[in-house]
Amino acid sequence: MINPITGRVHTNYMQTVAATGRLSSNNPNLQNIPIRTLRGKEIRKAFIPRSEEFTILSSDYSQVELRIIAALSNDENMCEAFMHGEDIHKATAAKVFGVPIAEVTKDMRSKAKAVNFGIIYGQGAFGLAQNLGISRGEAKEIIDSYFRQFSGLKTYQQLTIENARKNGYIETIRGRRRYLADINSANAVVRGFAERNAINAPIQGSAADIIKVAMIDIHKEMTHQKLQSKMMMQVHDELVFDVHHSEVDIVRAIVSEKMSGAEKMRVPLVVDMNTGNNWLEAH
Repeated sequence: MINPITGRVHTNYMQTVAATGRLSSNNPNLQNIPIRTLRGKEIRKAFIPRSEEFTILSSDYSQVELRIIAALSNDENMCEAFMHGEDIHKATAAKVFGVPIAEVTKDMRSKAKAVNFGIIYGQGAFGLAQNLGISRGEAKEIIDSYFRQFSGLKTYQQLTIENARKNGYIETIRGRRRYLADINSANAVVRGFAERNAINAPIQGSAADIIKVAMIDIHKEMTHQKLQSKMMMQVHDELVFDVHHSEVDIVRAIVSEKMSGAEKMRVPLVVDMNTGNNWLEAH
């Protein structure tokens, strides 16, 4: 896969593979390199700057999908937590388990985190029980308590499914549509799958829209300033750059401004950024 002209590996980004609108990477697929496994970490070390004059800069959105669902649903409790810069999983656990934030245990936070991310995918009690290794009854109690505290999310999900049934499609934050042919299917299993897609697609699709806008805006500004630095790759909610040492502060400022300003929402878009001698160090 090494390009004979550049001596480097170049992925192909496809815009029309993922139904949500996210970019899909292949030959090689850069989006499936795990960050937590030893092998994945070793592979990430192989992504290095073009020379000693450059460094790798990684910038990724912090919990972008949860921020999007908070903004789309306009749920007061979730929006408040993000606007006050709280640890969203701790804040969720405090609400769900009815304790002050200071008294939230690691186990409570872990359960709240599983529910937060499960909500994005329309997960029910069965899925949560399997995920956490708890009984279905306990999982149902956690979900019921969750929706009592975050009632705006429940209302949003119900309205989204109703609108999808009526229109046959959902829309992202930027008005891009995904059609759901099975949303009114007589088969409950098939219909249930389409309903989960109706909940998930506006969130993942909006995240795709936002990072594409950020990429375009960053590229325009870097070109305008005639920088030596380059945007190297996009991995879901993360952008990776090959940055000249003399331009690190300039690129940091551009990336921070364009990523956090890619979409004006009720809750802020927060960006985490780091540099290193390779992709593993920078992430």
